[in-house]
Amino acid sequence: MKTYQEMVELFERANQTFINTNQQLFYNNFSERRLCGALMLCLHELIAYNDNFYGYFVDVEYNRNKGALKTICKTIRGNNQKIIRINCDLILHSRGEHPEQDNLIALEMKKSSARKQDKQNDCDRLIALTKDTFDDVWPYDGNSLPEHVCRYVLGVYYEINYRKRDILIEYYRRGNHVATHYVQLS
Repeated sequence: MKTYQEMVELFERANQTFINTNQQLFYNNFSERRLCGALMLCLHELIAYNDNFYGYFVDVEYNRNKGALKTICKTIRGNNQKIIRINCDLILHSRGEHPEQDNLIALEMKKSSARKQDKQNDCDRLIALTKDTFDDVWPYDGNSLPEHVCRYVLGVYYEINYRKRDILIEYYRRGNHVATHYVQLS
């Protein structure tokens, strides 16, 4: 089983390569989608020839779960729950082929100029995606996947501030925000 620390180290290596090889993207205010695509390539390069990641894929804006739309179950005021379709910016997962550990990294990216509510929605989504169960009752049996997406080992909130020339990175684990740091752009 891949650990939280291993996923943080993998992400940080990919992110450093991404920043070092794509400086021009940070000078030209490119879209989140373009930036995620470049980061996806760096993450893919790290796992492509690593046997520990055989059967895992890096996808941008992937929205499928067992052939259906990928959803999370979100609690709204009290015990009311709402099913929400999700389209995560970047994920590292097995596309359902390794039910024992299908989901490894979920990343949501924003520019610092995005609306505050949109940023909060991304963070809330990472909390839901990194929980061990989608509704606190799904028992993992080693074979079946849950109805709604959960159990990402690492959630990453990635906010680029072009004016300050830095990146805010927040890590999520087991439904909680666990760390924050900044990376300076040169």
